[in-house]
Amino acid sequence: MFYKVKDVQALPNYLLYVKFENGEDKHYNVARLFDKWNAFASLLNDELLFRQVKIDLGGYGVSWNDDIDLSCDELYHNGV
Repeated sequence: MFYKVKDVQALPNYLLYVKFENGEDKHYNVARLFDKWNAFASLLNDELLFRQVKIDLGGYGVSWNDDIDLSCDELYHNGV
């Protein structure tokens, strides 16, 4: 089952506020990915890029550019 994204907002301290089509909303901490994936480390050095997060076509995730994205299921299952 996919938990499609309806809305996403970049918050301070590298948090995302994500609203899902099922009515639930969660916060996702992107900072935990900085040491894990090199592509995400570039967000640490570019706050303007971090704030440009957008919903992928169809709501199946969010992305910042062609190299940095997160699936809707990652956001749902690892968000709080």
